[in-house]
Amino acid sequence: MAQDDVERVFREERARVLAALVRGLRDFELAEDALQDAFAAALEHWPRRGVPEQPAAWLLTTARNRAVDRLRRQRLGREKQEQVEAATPSDAAEPTLGRESLVEVGDDRLAMLFTCCHPALLQEARVALTLQAVGGLTAAEIGRAFLVPESTMAQRLVRAKRRLREDGIDFTLPQDRELPDRLSSVLAVVYLVFNEGYAATTADGLLRPLLCEEAIRLGKLVATLMPDEPEPLGLVALMLFHDSRRDQRTTVDGQLVRLADQDRSGWDRAEIAEGERLLERALRQRRPGPYQLQAAIAALHAQAPTPEATDWPQIVALYGALLDLVPTPVVALNHAVAVAMAEGPGRGLELVDGIEGLDRYRLWHAARADLLRRLDRTAEAADAYERALELAENPAERGFLADRLAEARGG
Repeated sequence: MAQDDVERVFREERARVLAALVRGLRDFELAEDALQDAFAAALEHWPRRGVPEQPAAWLLTTARNRAVDRLRRQRLGREKQEQVEAATPSDAAEPTLGRESLVEVGDDRLAMLFTCCHPALLQEARVALTLQAVGGLTAAEIGRAFLVPESTMAQRLVRAKRRLREDGIDFTLPQDRELPDRLSSVLAVVYLVFNEGYAATTADGLLRPLLCEEAIRLGKLVATLMPDEPEPLGLVALMLFHDSRRDQRTTVDGQLVRLADQDRSGWDRAEIAEGERLLERALRQRRPGPYQLQAAIAALHAQAPTPEATDWPQIVALYGALLDLVPTPVVALNHAVAVAMAEGPGRGLELVDGIEGLDRYRLWHAARADLLRRLDRTAEAADAYERALELAENPAERGFLADRLAEARGG
């Protein structure tokens, strides 16, 4: 069972321990290597000695010791060694990784999130680096979010880490005056972490709940840190609306359930109510932004007692406003799907076919397949489902698309 324990701790504590290491070592690559050494040591020691009472603290202590060893071997300079050693607790007393007050000492992961979003990095590098450091996503998973190959994303991550080290960027929360310049990147990262939890790339199931919870927690911390900004409130509201449906998105055996087929009585009404309150607070500031518009769309879904009662014309209008602010192919796809619900599949397909740049995006092919199916163009629908299936990696999504493909082929 020790290996299962190590894997569980890796999933639950990696981001928190890595954030503490990066802040102390001020070097991403060294922190990642040291943490990997610590997990290898856990696989060796825990089966014989048992899992420690505070596994995250054990990993932090071990990783710091491994980092010191690496620095000694590499002979990077006595001054840096002494700095790390001075911050390393003795083996006799393991440190406690408590949830200290944000006001008093800040939050390691939040500080690392803002650090990764430093203006010295390009926007895409900021988002990618934080997804890996804070969200624990792999290069392949991040590449999927950016629609680029894994090798391209891996190179981008290496360059970003080296840039932070070479520029000597401080791994602490920035001054208040510096926060607004990094806000858009921070919010983008938080939402991408949530999305990976809500529709995992390659996990065993559709969901990675810990990522959803971590994204919501970080979003609330950002909103607390910047109370005069409406977009963090909008983002948290958006995530809460989506998360309220989490338990109804799959069957007991892990099969995907479409929004229209979900049991709405099982949606988390407390999360929906909290999302409504936060969205109202954001909208009162009268500075609408993309996350507030998306939250308003999600609220309409959450408030509809049945699929038929959904206010699709209003959703189309909101997507139109969002498309004006964020004219991306993915937003255009969501707008087209809403139009299909409001005006019919023919008009929706016309809009979908006019979108460029999404040939490797599985949801574009899946949406197109569904519209073709509704238009009784089953042969074309089967081809589109097949292409979506080729691009999908999550088992739950693949199972859903395979069933639809079989239906379209008359199986």
